[in-house]
Amino acid sequence: MRRIQHFIDGELTAGTSGRSSDVYDPATGEVQAQVDLASATEVDHVVASASKAADEWAESSLTQRTQIMFRFRELLASRTDELARVISSEHGKVVSDAAGEVARGLENVEFACGIAHHLKGEISEQVSAGIEVYSLRQPLGVVAGVTPFNFPAMVPAWMFATAIACGNAFICKPSERDPSASMLIAEWLIDAGLPPGVFSVINGDKEAVDALIDHEDVAAISFVGSTPIASYVYERGTALGKRVQALGGAKNHMLVLPDADIDMAADAAVSAAYGSAGERCMAISALVAVGSVADELVEAISKRIPGVKIAAGTEPDAEMGPLITGEHCARVAGYVQRAQDDGAVAVVDGSEADLPQKGFFYGPTLLDRVTPEMECYRDEIFGPVLSVVRVETFKEAIDLINSNPFGNGTAIFTRDGGAARQFQHEVQVGMVGINVPIPVPVAYHSFGGWKSSLFGDTHMYGPEGVRFYTRAKAVTARWPDPSSSQIDLGFPRND
Repeated sequence: MRRIQHFIDGELTAGTSGRSSDVYDPATGEVQAQVDLASATEVDHVVASASKAADEWAESSLTQRTQIMFRFRELLASRTDELARVISSEHGKVVSDAAGEVARGLENVEFACGIAHHLKGEISEQVSAGIEVYSLRQPLGVVAGVTPFNFPAMVPAWMFATAIACGNAFICKPSERDPSASMLIAEWLIDAGLPPGVFSVINGDKEAVDALIDHEDVAAISFVGSTPIASYVYERGTALGKRVQALGGAKNHMLVLPDADIDMAADAAVSAAYGSAGERCMAISALVAVGSVADELVEAISKRIPGVKIAAGTEPDAEMGPLITGEHCARVAGYVQRAQDDGAVAVVDGSEADLPQKGFFYGPTLLDRVTPEMECYRDEIFGPVLSVVRVETFKEAIDLINSNPFGNGTAIFTRDGGAARQFQHEVQVGMVGINVPIPVPVAYHSFGGWKSSLFGDTHMYGPEGVRFYTRAKAVTARWPDPSSSQIDLGFPRND
């Protein structure tokens, strides 16, 4: 049985806790590897390694950092297919989707290649006679990222690329369900010339996460996952005085107005709801149909669903793969059954799809006549389930979206520029798409939601990522003639 270890001090390191977890192939339901689960003692070891490396790395030149990031960028781009197949084998998403994930992670590496520009400070000359004030941004030291199973390459890249380029040492704690992507990234960073200890991987479960949060030498924690765990990480970390950015769950709405292009909206809904089997924090899971558009839109979506090819992610023509575990598959099925018990109409029931005999598969599901009180609407199902909520007016649609406790992403489909502008202004959500169903910002902007989708005051990657992984320092300098020095007990003035 293949064994997945840790990556510490630039090399593979066997676990010593005596605990491990199974890593499945979701397409077959079979165990393909076992991953070591770290103890608090092993976390101490990786933090000590990172702390030693951080001191030297913080003194490295911007030229050295950018050269390493450029080399890593070339390695990652040339090895995308290899990484995509590893992701598919452990997560289950189709290889083309996994390659797209790597490409979006690569954008963040490319942003980090320009870190010298983003770390430039500001200067004000002659604020007083012979005095200038300038600002610096300096690294925090050791920072850690706890990343989810659904994007095992992209989300770590959201964190480590900026963190390392800013001069920090980064510890990655990937999901124990699909840890191999982070292990490959660690090896390739060493190949690119990154000093040992600057990037580490510690595999584990809650024990490792808690140990990272509690460790006095870890200055900041980045997290992406469910809202309850995001809240837990934020509260525990900030109580200890750490910086924390914790991205939680979502219930992303797609609003369709009667003037929208039905075919385009239906294509977008199918793509955004069922891609990666719905295991995306930006997946569209609630379709809000205004007025007369509902019947036509539901019909158009239902006609497209049978054409979605469901198969193992490595199959050449596969469009949707399995869910991550058997337990999660059963959880999704439970939501669909309870929705029907509550009065929703299963226009397409994923349990009745023609599915592979082995593995954790569940078919695309379309629920109509869903109301906000239903469990299938309230909760983040994180599966291939699209709920249609019918409303009569544009205002009712905006009120529905704004009353939802989540505020991650949303989209509007319309030909009316005025309606789109009003929507982007009034909707209380962090990321908005106009005729774009999954509005994930490019790497030189920043990613993050509002309300229960984000804990902390900074979004992830891009300019806000640079601010999160650095501390600002203001310097006031004067180089006077020593003969002019005198005592002045008053508060400093700028005259």
